[in-house]
Amino acid sequence: MRHNSTAPRNNAPRNNKLKPSSNLIMNGSVRVRVIRTLLAIQNGQSLSSVLDPLLNSLHDGDKGFAHALLLTTLRQWHALARLLDTLADNPIDEVEVRTTIQVGLVQLLYLEVADHAAIHETVEAAKEIEFAHSTGLVNAILRKVAKNPSKFRKKCDKKHSLPNWLAYQLKQDWSEQYDELTQGLRQPAPMFLRVNSSVTSVEDYQNALYGAEIDADIVELTTGFKLLNASESSAATTLSTKGIRLHQSTAVNALPEFALGTASVQDMHAQLAAPIINQALMAKLSAESNNADDTESGSDSVEKEIHILDACAAPGGKLAHWLEIISANDESSLFHVKQDDAETSPTTANANVKVTAIDNEAPRIERIRENLQRLNLSQHDLKQAENSIALNIVCADATRWQHGKNKKAATNEPVFDAILLDSPCTATGVIRRHPDISILRTEEDIEQTALLQADILHNLWPQLKAGGYLLYVTCSILKQENVEQMQDFITHHNDAVAIEFTEECSWGIEQAIGRQCLPIDSESGDGFYYALLHKTAE
Repeated sequence: MRHNSTAPRNNAPRNNKLKPSSNLIMNGSVRVRVIRTLLAIQNGQSLSSVLDPLLNSLHDGDKGFAHALLLTTLRQWHALARLLDTLADNPIDEVEVRTTIQVGLVQLLYLEVADHAAIHETVEAAKEIEFAHSTGLVNAILRKVAKNPSKFRKKCDKKHSLPNWLAYQLKQDWSEQYDELTQGLRQPAPMFLRVNSSVTSVEDYQNALYGAEIDADIVELTTGFKLLNASESSAATTLSTKGIRLHQSTAVNALPEFALGTASVQDMHAQLAAPIINQALMAKLSAESNNADDTESGSDSVEKEIHILDACAAPGGKLAHWLEIISANDESSLFHVKQDDAETSPTTANANVKVTAIDNEAPRIERIRENLQRLNLSQHDLKQAENSIALNIVCADATRWQHGKNKKAATNEPVFDAILLDSPCTATGVIRRHPDISILRTEEDIEQTALLQADILHNLWPQLKAGGYLLYVTCSILKQENVEQMQDFITHHNDAVAIEFTEECSWGIEQAIGRQCLPIDSESGDGFYYALLHKTAE
């Protein structure tokens, strides 16, 4: 999952320039630091880039309150802004003043901070950020709300807390689910863990969590789809994906053996990606093996090279999951050893697996390497293992990158057996986790992102072998980036066939192509879209 590469616009009121984000200074009271962080976000910085500087600037005793104040203000941002407009006699154009009042409103309406503390400290914060002329206004509005907080909380909660353009688009795309969806996006998301199956089982790790006094449930999702075999006829396939949902979010350093790579934090719906594309890859290899047996042209003594690609791979969660599956000695592994006769599966006899991962920013590439290092999945670790897996991580633009050692060698010819495309998107499906998205995104971003997605698909599709599979994934809930993108792609590619997800699926909503998960249930995963494409021989 990731944000659109296009720089988001500032949603602050016009004719009111914010101080440059590079001037963000983390000093003063907790509320002042939160206000400055919110101003930086409105000036274009992402929550992920400013959260750590905020928390690291505070004493441990203040971090919890600052985190709750910042995240809750962001989640209720647009609803608070509309409420504020009804509370003020005249329009408030100064973004610093609006932000300060909204921080005060959150304390009164959502965090149950004592009236006197919320009002006094917020007024003092207005002085600290050099807007002392607004203290009378700040004081008056907060005192008015403090007299009847339940009344104003109901007003704030009545509708959505999204920019109007996004709410309108969701109404068009998801009319039946609109009310639940827009309210669900205002809530915190549950914390899920992916257990490294090559190290331990989900059940054993749940017991380890209990031992650490961390309550958790096992979540199991079933995926059914009809994969195509060598004769292009379909065969129903089902697979199960297990993860863990924590009852309460927990710091990763409190999780058993987290530093050793036993588990990773990953949304439950994101955990579907690697098993689906791996199952499709296994189906392709099985079809090729059966075809080789029929023609008597196959031989177990011939080393088989399997090429797979993870495009737009950062921060590396889905890549790591795929590598864990490949490495595990079970039926989903490319190196599975049959228990009955101890012979390697004929579909991957003498397999040499080459994994390529690309992303277009050096810091994001470094993030991939760090995550794989923790999970003992770096190239060094893979070389030390018994299985033959070669991992190549490349910093490249997916709209232009071609497989090859260098530009001259790149031919755009089919080389990959399977491609996982975790496509750039507006990330509207993860607003619960990244509420700054509702501030940073604009309506124009949708069109720009859809064009970017189309460019990536157009570049990668020719590099997929006939018979291969491409899994298209986004963390968006906008149909233009998802099902409509797939419909347009298939219309212009005669060799692309959409694989049908069956009613066996325990997740998502069936679409004309693929399935869409919506972040409605407070106990379920984020908004993800999945479409699996099969490449036929033209």
